[in-house]
Amino acid sequence: MDEMMGIDKSKLPKHIAIIMDGNGRWAQKRGMPRTAGHRAGIKTVKKVIEFCSQLGIEYLTLYAFSTENWKRPEKEVNALFKLLVYYLRREIDELDENNVRLNFIGDISSFDKDIRSEIDRAKTALADNDGLIVNLALNYGGRAEILNAVRGIVRDMKKLNITADEIDEALFSKYIYTAGMPDPDLLIRTGGEYRVSNFLLWQIAYSELWYTDVLWPDFSEKDLLSAIANYQDRNRRFGGL
Repeated sequence: MDEMMGIDKSKLPKHIAIIMDGNGRWAQKRGMPRTAGHRAGIKTVKKVIEFCSQLGIEYLTLYAFSTENWKRPEKEVNALFKLLVYYLRREIDELDENNVRLNFIGDISSFDKDIRSEIDRAKTALADNDGLIVNLALNYGGRAEILNAVRGIVRDMKKLNITADEIDEALFSKYIYTAGMPDPDLLIRTGGEYRVSNFLLWQIAYSELWYTDVLWPDFSEKDLLSAIANYQDRNRRFGGL
């Protein structure tokens, strides 16, 4: 792509997180059911994963289903999970060819056994790959993640002889879903909304935020490059001068 000329590949973000918003509105604008937008969004997921892998991005975290999404109509929720299973079954070979490793963050335990089995199968099939790590956030909420980490620390305090004064950011970070991974350098939100919607609240403390009006099914490689170019133009001071 000609647009690649404006990207410094030595200064790529290691970790990109994306709030994939706008599937339903995309479909409604076309007089289609919301589920059609989710199907179109799956194609964008595939495209973005492939492009991030080609660019050399190390981590990609995608907000696929939040703890709040259970409030949606049951028909839409069921369709989302059918699409998830379809994607994991259909794309696993291509993900493997691209050396992608899949990870799942969120409370997977509440899903049906068949969905959990499909998630485990996909994760195991790609476990030996050492390329792009894709975190799919499912039944995920940032506040729930923080509470889960606190509970984990409390449970381990006596067993590991941890005192309250020893609980610092480094220790806390061992108990979150993305333990061992760098925090996102860049958070992208599509769909024209300007909020983080309970996504990676601990991890995005110093992430660069980039918003676009483009609805997720229309999000392209060019849009991703625009976000990266904007990121590279920023001066990240992390609270310093």
